[in-house]
Amino acid sequence: MSDITTFRSATEETPLARRVLIGIAAGGLGLLVFAPLIVVFAAALQQGLAAAIASLGNQDALSAIKLTLIITAISLPLNAAFGIASAWFITKFDFRGKAFLITLIDLPFSVSPVVAGLCIILMFGTNSLVGGWLVASGYPIVFALPGIVLATMFVTFPFVARELIPVMIEQGRTEEEAALTLGASGWRVFLTVTLPNIRWALLYGVLLCNARAMGEFGAVAVVSGKIRGQTATMPITIEMLYNEYLSVAAFSMAAVLALLALVTLLLKTALELRLADQLSASNRH
Repeated sequence: MSDITTFRSATEETPLARRVLIGIAAGGLGLLVFAPLIVVFAAALQQGLAAAIASLGNQDALSAIKLTLIITAISLPLNAAFGIASAWFITKFDFRGKAFLITLIDLPFSVSPVVAGLCIILMFGTNSLVGGWLVASGYPIVFALPGIVLATMFVTFPFVARELIPVMIEQGRTEEEAALTLGASGWRVFLTVTLPNIRWALLYGVLLCNARAMGEFGAVAVVSGKIRGQTATMPITIEMLYNEYLSVAAFSMAAVLALLALVTLLLKTALELRLADQLSASNRH
């Protein structure tokens, strides 16, 4: 009677090992994610819901929330346009230096946001040639809204492009070339062929960009000047309130920022499920 050798799958683990691994993962998530969220909401409500709402009704708090939403509303469409243009150029054309261009797109991931803020000050500060002329003309960049938008756009620029590039590479150029052969113009090809194919990846990248734009601190802290009621965004206002021992006000605004992040996360999860369904449908066909 021949011996039958059984092989265990590389991913098959004993029940004890599975429980240990699940426990480690759950413990890590609880310690690093859920526990801080619970602490933030508990601290915000330690004097009651009325006190938390009253702290958010303060003029400086409302100004910070409004400024954060304005910066996000400006940065998102601009980064979406730049991301689409970059992904189109990289995936639809062959040229020397393509790898270097992709590396430049990833640069904000490796450069500290504080360094990015300092570069903006050196380029557009009062002591620079361009910045001095703009200030004299009444259009300051640093310590004003344009500088904050520039800093936010720099740190969030890669998200849209990095989501679109793999999708557009996988789709190839066949459909666009066929549309051009049939006489469609470049804009018509983009609007009727390219954009529908990348819409879910584009929305996914925009959501990631949105989450980072609302929570950015380092670069914005350098270029904003932290002027209360004028250039202080929500993260900066949270730091200022906490340093002044106004813990309820600080944690209440932190709770609002956390809620915005959670909404973004839910939308991101929904888009991931939609993308998975789309990929499954395309594979079946």
